[in-house]
Amino acid sequence: MTDVGQRHAPNDASAEVLNTWLLQRGLEGATQEEVLHGYCSQLVDLGIPLYRLHVAQSAFHPQYGGIGFDWLREEGMSSEEYSYSETPRAEWLRSPLYHLLKNDLSEYRERLVDSNEPSQFPILNELRERGATDYFAAGVVLEARDETVPLDPTNAPEGVLLSWTSDGADGFHDSDLSVIRAAQPYLALALKAAANRRVAADLLQVYLGRDAGRRVLSGEIQRGSLQQIDAVLCYFDLKDFTSLTERTPGPDLIAMLNDYFGLAVGVIQGHGGNILKFMGDGILAMFNLPSLKESVTAGLNAVSELREKMDAKNIERQASGETTTGVTLALHAGEILYGNIGAENRLDFTVIGPAVNLTVRLSGMHRSVGQSVILSEPIVHAAGETNHDLVSLGRYMLRGVSEPQELYTIYVKQS
Repeated sequence: MTDVGQRHAPNDASAEVLNTWLLQRGLEGATQEEVLHGYCSQLVDLGIPLYRLHVAQSAFHPQYGGIGFDWLREEGMSSEEYSYSETPRAEWLRSPLYHLLKNDLSEYRERLVDSNEPSQFPILNELRERGATDYFAAGVVLEARDETVPLDPTNAPEGVLLSWTSDGADGFHDSDLSVIRAAQPYLALALKAAANRRVAADLLQVYLGRDAGRRVLSGEIQRGSLQQIDAVLCYFDLKDFTSLTERTPGPDLIAMLNDYFGLAVGVIQGHGGNILKFMGDGILAMFNLPSLKESVTAGLNAVSELREKMDAKNIERQASGETTTGVTLALHAGEILYGNIGAENRLDFTVIGPAVNLTVRLSGMHRSVGQSVILSEPIVHAAGETNHDLVSLGRYMLRGVSEPQELYTIYVKQS
């Protein structure tokens, strides 16, 4: 417990400085972590005995519906993502913030130093054991809402829930809470601004890919803005997908695609690649590392790992009685055009060029060459010395390609 004695109460002028700072940080595009860390530091500098700040903010993300931030005076900032769940967590249902929403309260306060009785909220009992003396919580709704309809705590509107914990000898003074209340809308707006940029970055990354999402967010949004680059292209394609669609129920088919695609995306991104496009039952990806040699090495490592993991995945799915299929993997290096293509009101950040067409054509040769991994000649030349055993499959004419192409594969000795 902190004993600050006759501490100086924050005044209106110092509170105004805090509010101005929050407004400025919101305008500057500070992250949620930056806003909260600075906000807590300023409260402490004002003499407010803040021990802990907890913030729960709604999120717009395919994997999680909210994010929580904790600031502890001795430990600094930490964060946690709240996954979607059909059943609310018991910890949440027994929290004062749930109580706040369930009873449609604007604030909740519990002075922990004034009572020897346990709190109805487990988290407050834990905080008191750690020296906490006062707890104050509030919520801010950040979207228009019908005030006549009670809040649903399991499906709350966009907003921010906040709680401040003190370990001062006598908790928060009225002047402390006046500063906290006055700054609340400024803090909520700064967090909303930070969250909006985070949402934009997250969704662009999910729907366009990591590199394309970053480029669009940084301003590469004009139709026709293209960049000519040398890159390694990878095409991942499931075998016999047309026949699978005819004999596999829709939900099972989607579950299978998600299972295989989840595996493929994880491996490709793990080797520094970027997913460019999902093409029905296929994935077009790109490796664009600082040098062509690095890109080729990353591509070879990725397809080698993918072949191995797809075999393991199919054994796992067969054991569960689930539908399985094979995969073809094609790798080619060449010059591509990368950027915005489409109509003024519907753009796609994608790649075009002969190298793209040839990569897809390589995948279609798997029956002719009897291999699931097919590499082009430029890949082998750029690879140089490599740990992979690259074996020629012979020269072939590819549909739409004028010159014969020598094809290769990665040989794996059968055990």
